Amino acid sequence: MDDERNDEPEAESSPSTRGKILETAESLFARFGFAGVGMRAVADSVGVSKSALFHHFPTKRALWAAVLERSMLEFDVRISAAADRAGDALERMTLCIEAVIDSLVENPARAPLLLRSLFEVEDEEPDDAAARDVLQRVLARVAAGLEGGIASGEIRPVSVPHTLQTLIGMTVFHFATGEFGEDVLGAPLYSAAEIRKRKEHVVSFMDRALRATA
Repeated sequence: MDDERNDEPEAESSPSTRGKILETAESLFARFGFAGVGMRAVADSVGVSKSALFHHFPTKRALWAAVLERSMLEFDVRISAAADRAGDALERMTLCIEAVIDSLVENPARAPLLLRSLFEVEDEEPDDAAARDVLQRVLARVAAGLEGGIASGEIRPVSVPHTLQTLIGMTVFHFATGEFGEDVLGAPLYSAAEIRKRKEHVVSFMDRALRATA
């Protein structure tokens, strides 16, 4: 890492610059992966000096971890709000599914980034404990909703861990498939029509899979 830590302009050390760095890095990491992105490329894409970038994030691992935490916090906020609005267990599940899809659609870099986070940087694990803590909180909230529905008899007895895996596959994986997914669908993943169809499909599928029969 070359030493470029001169006094950067005040604007480059501001919170707004930090936000721009995170937004740009999220897009780059999603496209090229952890190994394929250099700090110089991030700085150039943001339009700041490399010293300003190091002011906010001293290492690439720290930047990667902050980008992941930012995405996880977005899910946490949306799912928490959805759970608070819900009445019964199946309604809560529907609102949570829609909240996850809305978050993925709002930022098309988010799904491929999250998919990459599952298998990249294995040889040198980034300091992403904060992001993983948020992820566990999100999963625990959804799991608690499923368990409550099973206990009340509204949701049939299912494996909660397998159900969580299924939901991740039907949402995150779907929106991370890029050109392959568009070839399968025969339409753009992020078109308004396909987003609406995806919501309807996942909600209907999970309702049929989870609803307890009389």
